[in-house]
Amino acid sequence: MKNIKLLPLLTLILLVFTPVVSQTPRITPEPPIGKGVVVLKAARLIDGTGAPAITNAVVVIDANRITAAGRVGSVNIPANAKVIDLGDVTLLPGFMDMHTHLIGRTLGDPAGENALVRDYASFGAILGVQNARATLMAGFTTVRNVGADGRFDDFALRKAIDEGWTEGPRIAAAGHSLGIRGGHCDDNGYRPGMFDPGIEDGIADGPDEVRAAVRYQIKYGADVIKTCATAGVLSEGAAAVGVTQYTYEELKAMVDEATKLGRKVAAHAHGTEGIKIASRAGVASIEHGSFLDEEGARLMKANGTYLVPTLSAAEGVERAAKTGVLKGLRAEKALAAAAAVRNAIKLAVANKIPIAFGTDAGVVPHGSNAHEFQLLVEWGGMSNMDVLVAATSGAAKLLGWEKNAGSLTAGKWADIIAVPGDPLKDIRATEKVVFVMKNGVIFKQQGQ
Repeated sequence: MKNIKLLPLLTLILLVFTPVVSQTPRITPEPPIGKGVVVLKAARLIDGTGAPAITNAVVVIDANRITAAGRVGSVNIPANAKVIDLGDVTLLPGFMDMHTHLIGRTLGDPAGENALVRDYASFGAILGVQNARATLMAGFTTVRNVGADGRFDDFALRKAIDEGWTEGPRIAAAGHSLGIRGGHCDDNGYRPGMFDPGIEDGIADGPDEVRAAVRYQIKYGADVIKTCATAGVLSEGAAAVGVTQYTYEELKAMVDEATKLGRKVAAHAHGTEGIKIASRAGVASIEHGSFLDEEGARLMKANGTYLVPTLSAAEGVERAAKTGVLKGLRAEKALAAAAAVRNAIKLAVANKIPIAFGTDAGVVPHGSNAHEFQLLVEWGGMSNMDVLVAATSGAAKLLGWEKNAGSLTAGKWADIIAVPGDPLKDIRATEKVVFVMKNGVIFKQQGQ
C-alpha cells in the first residue's frame, strides 16, 4: 500500500528528470539512386567504345542501370516509362577525370600559399563540397582524386556524396600521396618542427616504410595509391622538375603491396628516368609524363602503362608563370614542363600508349575539366572520337571499373550526359553540358 501512494511522486520525478526525446525523425537522405523506368531520346548517341555515333538515339534506364541503348525502332520502350526527349544533343557516358584534387584551394587563390598553416583543418573539405558539385555539373560523373591534405578529407567527401548529403561525382580516392621526405609529395618549405609528416601523412622512405604507408592508406579506405616518382612544379625546394625521387626498389615494393591488396598505383612523374623507373616497377599510370622520350614511350606501351597527360595543368602553370602568380624556381619549372609536354603527348599518341583523360583540377578551376578535350586534340593530334574514348571507356579500364562504367551499354551504371550538337564535329561542345544523370538520378537538365 505504501508503494502505491509513492507512484504519483515517482511519476513527477521521472517527468522532470527524464530527457525529452523529439518525435521528429532524423532526416537522413537516401543514397542517390534512380527510381522507375526512364527513356532518354536524342539526335545522336556516342557510346564511349569508339563505335560510330548512332542517330535518332534512345537509352532505356531502369533504376540505376542501362537496360538498352540504340536507334529508335530497334529498342523496346516499356509502356510505363517516363520519356524525356532532349532534342538536338549527343548522349555520352558520363565523363571521367583520372587526376583531380577536389579538396582545398585552387592555384591562384591568394590565400593558398599558407593554407596548410592558416586554414582550419576542415576548411579544405568544405571547399571540396563546392568543387565536387562544379565537377558533376560539368558532366564528370566519376573522378580519381589523387591526393588530399587533411585526415582523409577526400574519403569524407566520397562518403557524403555516396550517402546523398551533397552532390558530386563518384570518387575513387587515394588519401595521401606517397613520397620521400622532402620530396614533391611532402608539404615542405616551412621551418623545422612546424610540419614534419610521417607515414600517416604519406611520407615514407625505404621499401619497409613504403609498404607500411600503402597499408595505412588502404586501412582507412584508399581505392587507389598515388605516389610521386619525381619532383614536381609546385613544390618548394631546389630539385628540378624531373629529378627522380623514389628508387625502383621502393616503387616495386609499393606496387607489390598495393597489388596484393587489390589496388593500382598512379605515379606522378615528369622526368624521363622517373617515368621509366615507375613503368618498370609496374605502376598503372604515369601522371603528367612531361619529359617522356622515345625509349620511355616504347617501355610504357610494352608494359601497358597508361598516360594521364593533364595538359590543362601544363597550360595553367605556364600561364601562372607568365603572369607572375608563380615566381622563381617554380616559374622556371612550370615553363620547362609546359614546353616539354607538348612533345610528350605527340610521342604518346604516335607510340599508341593507352591514354586516360585527366586534368589536375585544383591546379586549374574545378568545372573547367572539359577544356582538356580541346588540348588533347590540338596539342596531341588525337581525333575527337579518341579523346572521348579516353574520358569514358579508356578511363574506366584504368580504374578497373569497366564492368560498370565507361559506355552506354546494357548493364552499366546509368551515368549519362548530353552536350549540344555533335562533339565529333566540334570538340568544344563538351564544355557546354546540358544534361547530367548519375546513377539514374538527373542532376542537371536544360530548362529546369
